Parts: sequence; structure tokens; C-alpha cells
Amino acid sequence: MKILVTGGAGFIGSHLLELLHKENTAEVVAFDNLSSGRESHVPAGVKLVVGDIRDKEVLEEVFAKEQFTAVIHLAAQTMVPYSIEHPDEDCDINLMGVLNVLECCRKYGVKNITFSSSAAVYGDNTNIPLKESERLLPTSFYGVTKMTSEHYLRLYYELYGLNATVLRFANVYGERQGAGGEGGVVSIFCKLLAAGQGVTVFGNGEQTRDFVYAGDIAAALARTVNLTGYNTINVSTRKETSVNQLLAAFEKAVGRKFEVTYAPAREGDIFRSVLDNANCIAKLGYCPKMELAEGVERTYQDYLKAYNKA
Repeated sequence: MKILVTGGAGFIGSHLLELLHKENTAEVVAFDNLSSGRESHVPAGVKLVVGDIRDKEVLEEVFAKEQFTAVIHLAAQTMVPYSIEHPDEDCDINLMGVLNVLECCRKYGVKNITFSSSAAVYGDNTNIPLKESERLLPTSFYGVTKMTSEHYLRLYYELYGLNATVLRFANVYGERQGAGGEGGVVSIFCKLLAAGQGVTVFGNGEQTRDFVYAGDIAAALARTVNLTGYNTINVSTRKETSVNQLLAAFEKAVGRKFEVTYAPAREGDIFRSVLDNANCIAKLGYCPKMELAEGVERTYQDYLKAYNKA
């Protein structure tokens, strides 16, 4: 089996490449434009092709040459605020990009594609834990492009027989994460605390999220490459964690008290969020394993190392 990982040098992609390289059950090629990813994130022995998913010519050349069995599509614009400010660019990357990848899959006989979607497709829905069958009503352009991409995958399965799996991630965090993305509060806290600064919490800290470690996301992704049909699967811990509980985990990881400033809640912020993961357990045979305290410790130490090197 030969697998293409788009966005392979990025945050989640690097965790996936690390796992696939360790398992050594398939040949893996990473495709990344290195706008936010880094070549150093790609394990030695894994081929990296530098290119943009919006560049049809480069993408076709890779598909024609490599003849992939499966594609795991992670390359994307991932920042919700940026999508609000730049909806045109968000659309270009997240929609035209996925369409280019799907067309190459169809044209060059790829059997399976896995797509990284998001809890953002659900919008502000209080019917938690959210199941995959819930109505999709995104509140950001980022969420709209993820939702629309899911429909493209469904139709490529129905029209062309391309096996397609959509994984809707909860709030992902872990080593090598940028300050954006939906688990961004963890990386923001890491960067501030590594620099010896305090943190700001918007609201009373009782708002909740479903924080899932990037290594667990990678493990779920790796289990999708042989699925048949069209599948939509949440990947989450099914645990609500308040920001105050997250702060307690950080206090343990940092080993000291730090200043916490509580500011007024921001308009539009979702108060409670958690995804049901029964489908992940049933279809992938996997439930995220990383406990928050250990995951935060690993993530903080990674940021601390990077800060000390700077």
C-alpha cells in the first residue's frame, strides 16, 4: 500500500507520519507547501514533495508518478478567525484544494480517501455529546468549507465509487501545534507560560471543550485507509473539560502558580462542546487514550524546549 498524506509536514500530519513510519506497513509520501509545516517534522526516510494542493499541475504529477492506494487529506486553512477575515482564501484552499485532490483520486484510481473535518461543522449546538447525525449549522466560513467538503466526498463515493471517510475532530492539541486551530487555547497557554507570562481566560473558565491529543487523532486516521463506503466519524474523548480544569493541568505541568486574568466572555464563543465517539469505537475499534494531564505535560515541554532554543 502507498499512502499520500497532504499537509504531512504540519501539526497533525507530523504525528501521523511519525506513526505510519513506526508501523512500517505502507510506503508513505508527504505533500506540503511548508507555509506552516516544517521539513524537520517529516521523519527520515519519508519522501516529502513540496507543493500546494491548489497547484493542479504539481498535484497531478505526483499522483501520476506515485500511483497511491489511499490519500489522507490534512492540508487546509485551519484558523476560524482567519476564515472570517479572508473567506475567499479560506474557500480557495479548503474547497478548491480538496476538489483538486478528489479529481486526482478519481483520475488515477485511488481506492480510499480520508478527510480531516471538524467539530466546527456543528456550530453552536447544545445537544451534547454531539452525534454525527446532528444538523450541521457552522458559524464560521471555516466550518462551511469543511461541511461542503464532506458533501464533495460523499458525491465522489456515490458517483465514482471512491471510498471516503470523514473524521470530525474535536479540539486537537499536542506538540508542534501553531497558535491557531480549534485546540489553539492549549498552544497559546503553552507559549505564554514557557515565556514566564500569565494567561488570560475569556469568561469565567467554566466553558468546556473536548480536548483530544494529536497522537490519538493520528491513530484514528491510520485506521481509516481500508474502510469501504462513505463514513462520517467523530474523533473525540467524549469528556467535557472546562478551561479551569485545563488551567489546573497546566499548573501541574509548569510546576508553579501563574497569573490568570479573567476577561469578559467573547461574543459568539461556544460555551459547551463535546463530541460523541461511539462511532469511532465501533467503526475504527479505537478510543483516544491520552489523559489530559500527560498530554498537556508533553505539549508544554515541547514548547519549553522550543522557547529555550530561540
